[in-house]
Amino acid sequence: MSFVEQLSQLFAERSRQERFSGTVLISRNGQPLFRQAYGYANRSWAVENRVDTRFRIASISKMFTAVALLQLVEQGDITLDTSVVECLGLQNTKIPLEATVYHMLTMTSGMADWFDESGDWEENWAALCRKHPIYLFRRNEDYLPLFVNENPISAIGEKHQYNGAGYILLGLVIEKVSGLSYCEWINQHIFTPAQMMDSGFLSIDGVYDNVAEGYIPITDSDEETIIGWKKNIYSITPEAAADGGATSTIDDLNRFSQALREGRLLSAEMTQAMLTPQVLEEEESSGGYIWKYGHANMFILNEAGKIVRWGHTGEEDGVSCRLYYYPESNLDVIILANQSWCAGSLAWDMHDLILEMNP
Repeated sequence: MSFVEQLSQLFAERSRQERFSGTVLISRNGQPLFRQAYGYANRSWAVENRVDTRFRIASISKMFTAVALLQLVEQGDITLDTSVVECLGLQNTKIPLEATVYHMLTMTSGMADWFDESGDWEENWAALCRKHPIYLFRRNEDYLPLFVNENPISAIGEKHQYNGAGYILLGLVIEKVSGLSYCEWINQHIFTPAQMMDSGFLSIDGVYDNVAEGYIPITDSDEETIIGWKKNIYSITPEAAADGGATSTIDDLNRFSQALREGRLLSAEMTQAMLTPQVLEEEESSGGYIWKYGHANMFILNEAGKIVRWGHTGEEDGVSCRLYYYPESNLDVIILANQSWCAGSLAWDMHDLILEMNP
């Protein structure tokens, strides 16, 4: 069975089981090897997803924030060593003065996050939603009260710990330094040059063409059988922020990955910085790989230290996405889904097929 036939079988089966709803693209040099859509963009009216359907992409859009920061570094407006607290003029904060743009990009600042992802994700998120009206989180500054006065969780540079709050601050740095809103900078300096014409920052309470709604599965008592669905409108933030939530398509994210690699968004030096692992993500190897984090870029390396894959994940209620690039095979892999927690296992199944068959 060919690579494409195995992929078709894999996605058709997951879709039949209602374990995947969304779009998938595998391409080489911009030429699709596999490009399909599954499931429903709107379950109430049985509107099917199409290959050009737009999806919320959660934390994948941290990559846009990182590119924007490196663009500003490239222009000489800031440096990687710029103190974020000083740049923003933050007062009466427990965020360390010594925490720099580099620390925020690599998630090594040690600062508290606006949402603790280290424990039970669903339980912690439900607790946050009960305490704070997340429907009011519409601008980057709206998140500040959640973390600016919280004690650091570790020393600066001591370790990597996933942190969205640092990216919220980086979004504010972009606005302070550039004089543009975060969304305006990304639109002008990333989406336009990369020809990402179907990407943007759409609110979940807005009315737009060709945008998939997000769905959370309701399961029975054994948590295995899906017995229904609910929309994610009460459990995600209404607007995108600098730590995630943009809207895009499989083709636009493919264009972004290509534009990044080809140096159309950054200089050669900054492109190299964006595509270079910076810090250990996990102290011990996992799955036979060394895990590292860069500037909003997740890397897995083999035991010889060679990059096997880079990219980013995106997860929130009703959203599950992956953007990956495999240098050895020169393959882009994009998975965008409008139901919770479904892209991860699919991405690993695809990973195994890619390494096995080297298509």
